[in-house]
Amino acid sequence: METNEFKNLEQLQKITARYFHTLKSANDNAEASIAQIKFANYSELGSVITEMLKLCVLALNQNRYENSETGINVGLILETVLQIFPVDEFEFLSEISQIVAMNSHSANE
Repeated sequence: METNEFKNLEQLQKITARYFHTLKSANDNAEASIAQIKFANYSELGSVITEMLKLCVLALNQNRYENSETGINVGLILETVLQIFPVDEFEFLSEISQIVAMNSHSANE
């Protein structure tokens, strides 16, 4: 019986290695996984975030005017937007903006 279970486990491991590629284990958290979303550039990322937010606005407005269920999980969409929002890049842009403003101020003196 143990050999049969071992063969089944080996087969299952081969199948999962071949097909399960979307979620990667997060190194810092054994319970979390990472799914990668690819974008061509920041403009595309911004467009996706904008469209997701528009979808949420439409869904919330529809719920306000109709008492029916829309089938759109607005909370899940907003959680995803928060995860893909480029916070670090915006902090970088803020620092660059401050440097440019200081240099412009110094140049005007």
